[in-house]
Amino acid sequence: MNAHATLRQLWSLAGLPPAALEGVTLTGAEPVLPSSFAVGTAAQTSIAAGALAAVELGHLRGQSRQRVSVDTVHASLECSAWFALDGKTPNVWDAFSGLYHTADGWVRVHANFAHHRDGALRLLGLTPGVATRADAEAALQRWRAVEFEDAAARRGLVAAACRSFAEWDAHPQAAALATLPLITWTRIGDAPPLPLPALAAVDRPLTGVRVLDLTRILAGPVCGRMLAAYGADVMLVNSPNLPNIESIADTSRGKRSAHVDLRTDAGRQTLRQLLADSHVFVQGYRPGGLAALGFDPDTIASLRPGIVQVSLSAYGGVGPWGARRGFDSLVQTATGFNHAEAGAAGSRDPKALPVQILDFATGHLMAFATIVALRRQALEGGSWAVHLSLAQTAAWLRSLGRVDNGFAVARPDVALYAETTDSGFGRLTAVRHSAIFERTPARWVRPSMPPGSHAPQW
Repeated sequence: MNAHATLRQLWSLAGLPPAALEGVTLTGAEPVLPSSFAVGTAAQTSIAAGALAAVELGHLRGQSRQRVSVDTVHASLECSAWFALDGKTPNVWDAFSGLYHTADGWVRVHANFAHHRDGALRLLGLTPGVATRADAEAALQRWRAVEFEDAAARRGLVAAACRSFAEWDAHPQAAALATLPLITWTRIGDAPPLPLPALAAVDRPLTGVRVLDLTRILAGPVCGRMLAAYGADVMLVNSPNLPNIESIADTSRGKRSAHVDLRTDAGRQTLRQLLADSHVFVQGYRPGGLAALGFDPDTIASLRPGIVQVSLSAYGGVGPWGARRGFDSLVQTATGFNHAEAGAAGSRDPKALPVQILDFATGHLMAFATIVALRRQALEGGSWAVHLSLAQTAAWLRSLGRVDNGFAVARPDVALYAETTDSGFGRLTAVRHSAIFERTPARWVRPSMPPGSHAPQW
């Protein structure tokens, strides 16, 4: 499926006016990155959908429409997660993260958070702080891949057995996900349209939209970053008790960054106060996690009638894995991509996709879905719940088909698409946004700042 057809598919899913597609220009073609999958198409169309939807919302708010263009190389590199601080590129992977041989195949372990790493080592009978990668490799060869995957899940850890597409298709979780569309929009209550101020011609399309961003790992923060680029006032809300990954320096561009401890009465009251003046609430807690803290969708809608709630999960919130933790690299492995990519490359070992496209495409699709819901709210009223998952995005990517001679291309030079700005983390060099607006350029006004840099108030 080519980029224009893919974008039309997304546009139709959202029920947006077909004539608006005349306002987009898509340049470039596959292959862009060395892969047998259409990662460039997924990057380009997920970004273009969000940008063009922003134009439609801006038009609803009084602006004349403007053209949007997205280049596939630029979009793909925006999904590369590349950045540098003070001229140095951080190593974003823990030494224990990655693929391991097992007794009957392969398993991927995600160990970027210390509690996940140490938990996996203890499951293997090893001592954190003492064990080496070689110790973990030897220990895992005594396990069957699926048995380790299940044992890790029971302990709240994150690991995935490497499956083929055929093996994944036969899995009960794949059957459960097959009942879901890529994105789900659900009206969850009656409410009048929330007033959004009229826009001046020079305003970005989301100016005046307040977004609470309760996410930590790539997809959710990428959503908030994209909304901020289009003018939204985005507040990243972190717990003071939870770790973050180095990429927060990149994904926090354009956002306020506050601490709120939802384990305390005071913290929960602060969140209620923030919700009262928000238009959008984005969260990436494991399914049921926020409800346990008193913030289920119906309660949030009662606190702020008309709000748009956007929820992200790893595996869709349905089926036997509905509440299972997961990250891009693990979903790639579990759902067959690493096996298929290896086959196309002639590799005996599982092979990851060239970028974390499930995270980034999902993040951009979350922003697209958010803007669509804001438009529906402005036209129809109601409160709205939006649901996406990494596994649903994986199924979408697979549906785009394979790329012939995908490994014949070299990775483009990311420096051609980078910009350097000051940040609270140091001098930040990162990829600028790839959607080019005819009149109101996407940009990040606020510098990226560490968690807790701003007060939790609008």
